[in-house]
Amino acid sequence: MNENAVHDIDGLLAIYEGEERNLTAQAYDVARTALDGVQRSDGTPFLGHALNVAAISAFEIGLPAGCTASVFLHEAMSCGGCGQEVLNQFPQDIRTIVKGLNHISAIRPKDTRLEAENYKNLIVSYSSDPRIIVLKLADRLEVMRNIDIFPKSARDNKMLETLLLYIPLAHQLGLYNMKSEMEDIYFRYAEPQQYRSIRNHLSATEKDRRKITELFIGPLKEKLAAAGISYQLKARTKTAFSIWNKMQKQNVGFSGVFDIFAIRFIIDPEKCEPVSGPDGSLLEGLELERALCWKVFSFVTEKYRSDTSRLRDWLSKPKPNGYESLHITVSNEEGAVLEVQIRTRRMDETAEKGLASHWSYKGIRSDEKLVSWMSAARAMLENGALGQTLSPQDSGEDEELPAPPADDIFVFTPTGELRRLRTGSTVLDFAFNIHSGLGCHCSGGKVNGKGVSIREELHTGDVVEIITSKNQHPSQAWLSFVVTGKARTKIRQKLGEEEFKKAAEGKELLERRLRNWKMEISDQELGELMKKWQYRTKNSFFADLGSEKIDIIALRDAVLAMREARTGTPREQAEEKRDWGSTASQSAESDDILILNAHDVKGLDYCMARCCKPVFGDEVFGFVSVRGGVKIHRMSCPNAARLIEKYPYRVQKVAWSDTPSGTGFQTTLRITTLHENSVITDITGVTEQFKASIRGLNVSENQRSGTYEIQLTISVSSNLELGKVIAGIRSVRSVTRVLRS
Repeated sequence: MNENAVHDIDGLLAIYEGEERNLTAQAYDVARTALDGVQRSDGTPFLGHALNVAAISAFEIGLPAGCTASVFLHEAMSCGGCGQEVLNQFPQDIRTIVKGLNHISAIRPKDTRLEAENYKNLIVSYSSDPRIIVLKLADRLEVMRNIDIFPKSARDNKMLETLLLYIPLAHQLGLYNMKSEMEDIYFRYAEPQQYRSIRNHLSATEKDRRKITELFIGPLKEKLAAAGISYQLKARTKTAFSIWNKMQKQNVGFSGVFDIFAIRFIIDPEKCEPVSGPDGSLLEGLELERALCWKVFSFVTEKYRSDTSRLRDWLSKPKPNGYESLHITVSNEEGAVLEVQIRTRRMDETAEKGLASHWSYKGIRSDEKLVSWMSAARAMLENGALGQTLSPQDSGEDEELPAPPADDIFVFTPTGELRRLRTGSTVLDFAFNIHSGLGCHCSGGKVNGKGVSIREELHTGDVVEIITSKNQHPSQAWLSFVVTGKARTKIRQKLGEEEFKKAAEGKELLERRLRNWKMEISDQELGELMKKWQYRTKNSFFADLGSEKIDIIALRDAVLAMREARTGTPREQAEEKRDWGSTASQSAESDDILILNAHDVKGLDYCMARCCKPVFGDEVFGFVSVRGGVKIHRMSCPNAARLIEKYPYRVQKVAWSDTPSGTGFQTTLRITTLHENSVITDITGVTEQFKASIRGLNVSENQRSGTYEIQLTISVSSNLELGKVIAGIRSVRSVTRVLRS
């Protein structure tokens, strides 16, 4: 170990006594052993990083010895040189801090720009003790102070993370010095020329600002004292990064930023002399505070020239977040410009510590739960509560520490994408969060590499992989364990779609059977059937009919029974049964077969599909179309596979009823031939030899291949005759190919 490292640890140990000193030394020894030989990017010992972070924690933030020890133990575990058994030798609160730091260090943002808010919330969710996030900020500050030791790609990633994650968190916790330093370091590397320019401007005008402060307050001191106004004066200069931001937003140069330098009057009403209102009564509360602010305002504007266009009156009408103050830009006789802010101590407390704090009204997005936690942690930090001693004998967590927001969890996809879900979310919730299609077919998952069911509850930091199956579909049971609104909505939507799909199947099934039975059911009878089977809606009734939960034969018998009871005529019942049973008597299966009459292919119930033009004898199936009734397709139709797979509930079994009669079926042949003058005559001659008539002939020449492409439309009585025609055409010498469309 180099001399600087020894000096650093000696300096740290010097500020502790007794058990605190022993605790820190013990943790340091663990880190020294674990990090032996481990180096940073520039070749220096990695132990130096741990010492630097510990020094920031102890000297700059003022955290106790337990936090210093936690830094050493975290760095030891992060490199794999320290196990849980060693950590268990330390108190519970230290173990909690180390665990949180380990989780945060394991975060590898995939796209910080897109997921900044989620990553900030993830960091907070790991901070069960607010000191965890403060120590992580100390770690990041040390990294930024040594950012030049990293390769360019790593440096760019760390700077972007710092800008989008750690600087906002430092600001929200009120660690303004830490925030400003990280901002300026970022600015120095991201925009080196702009940074140097602004720093040079600030250095050149520093004496002027000190002089302006003295000249500004001098003429006002006497008036303020005579008016009995007690106040505190604060002067502040914007950081280079903040000035640059304003220059970018306002599209101005350095001299165009008027609030580079500001003076703030903070009035203490309790120490001011009483103020009377218009009616002579003494003012109190808000009226007194506002009156004092306006009184100081009048003194300032009487003495100095004000720019009324830049007056911001948030006293009369506070900002929606509660921010109250008076802002005015003034200039002295020499033309020096500065911003003056006037507020009371209460207003300043609200602005600095309440929900209307500076980070909030600057427009940074915030979550109410996160704001509440940040405010509590910030108050503890400013009141010294985070600096309380973490006793080595303390075996429990400090009950005074605020718990981080627990309404959400943050989990990762296998590719590192971060997803935010409600606490209690399952693998199925995660699948629907990724994509509704993925959720609908989710059959299980892997959490941190371990196979789990769709019901497995997820926790922050889990890496989740979804497993799908084509046979998996949403069920009503899924609604009993999913917790996210998106999952519940999509499941209900898919269940509704499935019910409508089944209802369509059931309705078409009933219509087909009724056609075969040569019967109809009235709306009144349908209502009685629904009442008998206890259904409230037609959709659910038809859906269960389509799912075969209702026996179609039992339904028919129920209709017969209703008609017998209504008419009281058993003979009519017998006649209806004979009509219904004319086709059904064959078998239960035959009830669902449409019989094709080859003598009347233009019947109202069905028609031949134009895409494949079936002829008598082809293997065919029926497809129930939306408007055109049942369309008959060949099994070899190019559309057959898609229709059968996608709409199985609309597929109708069909059969040819008798022998062919006449030439009633049109079909088209696509013929390729060589260039021969007599080929057309040869083809038409062969066709006329059989029971076929030509209905259309179209010839096109393909000069590139030296062939004719012929489309021949013929009318035949059956596929047997069609086969003879095709065989005859193929026998023509110039024909190279014959295909049926």
